[in-house]
Amino acid sequence: MDVRNLQKPLASIVSAGLSKFGKLEGFSIREIFALAAREAFDNCPNLDVKKDVKALFIGHMIEGSEHQGQTGPLACDWIGLPEIPSFRFESACASSGSALRNGIFSIMSGLFDVVIIGGVERLTHLAVSEATEYLASSADYAFEQWHGFTFPALFASIARAHMYKYGTKEEHLAMVAVKNHSHGAKNPKAHIQKEISIDKVMESRVVASPLKLYDCSLISDGASCLVLTNPKIARKFTDSPVNIIGSGQAGDTIGIYQRGDLSTLDASARAAAQAYKMAGVKPEDINLAEVHDCFTIAEILAYEALGFCKRGDGKNLLEEKETCIDGCIPVNTSGGLKSKGHPVGATGAAQACEIFLQLTNQADKRQVSKAELGLTHNMGGTGSTAIVHIYRRG
Repeated sequence: MDVRNLQKPLASIVSAGLSKFGKLEGFSIREIFALAAREAFDNCPNLDVKKDVKALFIGHMIEGSEHQGQTGPLACDWIGLPEIPSFRFESACASSGSALRNGIFSIMSGLFDVVIIGGVERLTHLAVSEATEYLASSADYAFEQWHGFTFPALFASIARAHMYKYGTKEEHLAMVAVKNHSHGAKNPKAHIQKEISIDKVMESRVVASPLKLYDCSLISDGASCLVLTNPKIARKFTDSPVNIIGSGQAGDTIGIYQRGDLSTLDASARAAAQAYKMAGVKPEDINLAEVHDCFTIAEILAYEALGFCKRGDGKNLLEEKETCIDGCIPVNTSGGLKSKGHPVGATGAAQACEIFLQLTNQADKRQVSKAELGLTHNMGGTGSTAIVHIYRRG
């Protein structure tokens, strides 16, 4: 496909920054976000931050654990921009995906020409029980939380449904973890930078059968930041912008008990269809993707919802290693939520950071050769919010 003939860009990313993901002891959320913002600013020397940046759109899920509201003004203050308007988004794990989508809207409307998109979360200071309770708040309180369902249990139910319907096995789930740890070992910002084996996954303790410890994403601290501009002025700031050419968002019932088929991510499929139509591309045109692998089964369902294969055939992509860095559709080259980490408010924008690095040939050891089109897939809850963006090398 000749990418020059595709949809005119909605907005352009001209710089990106990411804090280290992991256990960031002694850092507050304002300091963690400042690390990511500073990297984004330093990587864009033609940007006059005080003069050019007109607004901040930031994702942050769990303000209660910080005893601190007003994440937007807090972040602006700490990066030296207290006077600009700020907008904080909470869509569970899709919080900064939502921030990005709304930042795009602000550029398209003509309201702003340059904005920063970010996300931040701090989770490792919490006891596991506290973190689990805060994260579970994205499930249905009356009919899921109240009855003891945590997210591992909810996704375990989804995994069982997929296994029953399509013959997916626990070993296929383990293949996702092994692949993403292999990618994350090449990412200096990743929470866990070590490879693992199928046996290591299969022998790890059961969290919620069939999901084991290595099937579950990490509780992490971290922040992400993007500089987003009107495409008409993008080359004022960089010779290699990354253009966003498609955006889609869809929803589903917050509780999985209301859904007709637990073996699919319907909202993700609808969001992807919107993004593909807007961009004028098909799933087979995508060169790489960052998808929401909060649990290993979620990545397999994402393959199917995004159209990378037919429903039920996600396991085949893994068996044939097609989603590895040198495969036909590399997925989660960053290491994904599984290895890079999952500071929930930062995840959506962090996915866009990885696509930016890939499409500007800055991904070093995990670089995908000749990538022109990228995709991000960010989910909130058990897929009750789904956001998909499509990117083109500038």
